[in-house]
Amino acid sequence: MIEFDRVSKRYASGRDALRELSFRIEPEELVFLTGHSGAGKSTLLKLIMIMERQTRGRVVINGRDLQTVKGEAIAAHRRDIGVVFQDHQLLYDRTVFDNVALPLVISGFDRRDIGKRVRAALDKVGLLDKEKSNPESLSGGEQQRVGIARAVASRPKILLADEPTGNLDPALSADIMKLFRAFSRAGVTVLIATHDLALISRMQNRILTLSEGTLVQGVLTSASGV
Repeated sequence: MIEFDRVSKRYASGRDALRELSFRIEPEELVFLTGHSGAGKSTLLKLIMIMERQTRGRVVINGRDLQTVKGEAIAAHRRDIGVVFQDHQLLYDRTVFDNVALPLVISGFDRRDIGKRVRAALDKVGLLDKEKSNPESLSGGEQQRVGIARAVASRPKILLADEPTGNLDPALSADIMKLFRAFSRAGVTVLIATHDLALISRMQNRILTLSEGTLVQGVLTSASGV
C-alpha cells in the first residue's frame, strides 16, 4: 500500500515539486503516473524510495510512516521496493545472470538463494536461456526485461518503474506492460511513471496525472485492457 497525505516537497532552490498531494494505492494494484516534464513524477518516486524527504505531509508505505524510517532501516525499506529504469542501467562487462544478481549480492543474500531467485526472475520475464549472455548482445526489449528481472529478484512488495518503455517500439512496450500486469496479479503493488498515453489508454487501470506538482486526475481508463 502506498499513501500520500497532503504531501508537499519544496527544494532548497525554492521550487515546489509537489503541492498538497493526496492519493492511495491499494496492495496489488497497478497504477500509472503521468504528467508533463517537471510535473513531479520523479520526486514522487524518490519520496517512496526515501531518496528525498517531503517538506510537509505524510508518506505511508505498507502501513509505515516513512518519517519514522531512518538510519539502517532505510536500506531495509528499499529492499522491499524494486525499481525499473528507462535506460536499463545494466553492466556490459557482466553476464545477464550477474546483472540480475548484483542487488542481491549487495544486500547480503545467501549464494544458493541468489541463484534460485535470479533464475526464477529470469524465467518470469522469458530470459532464462540468456543467463550467460552479455547484455550487449540482447535487443532493447530483452535488456529492459533484464532490468525488470533485476528489480523483482528480491521479491519486492512494491515495483516502481520510471519510463520503462521510453526507448521501445509499441509492440515491445505492450509486452513489457503485460509483464507488469502479471506481477500485479501475483501480489505486487506496481506504480509506473510514463509519458506513453497511447499505451496506457488501452489498459484498464487507474491513472494519476500530475500538473505543476498537483494531482489533477486519478481515474480508471475507460478502454478495455491490453
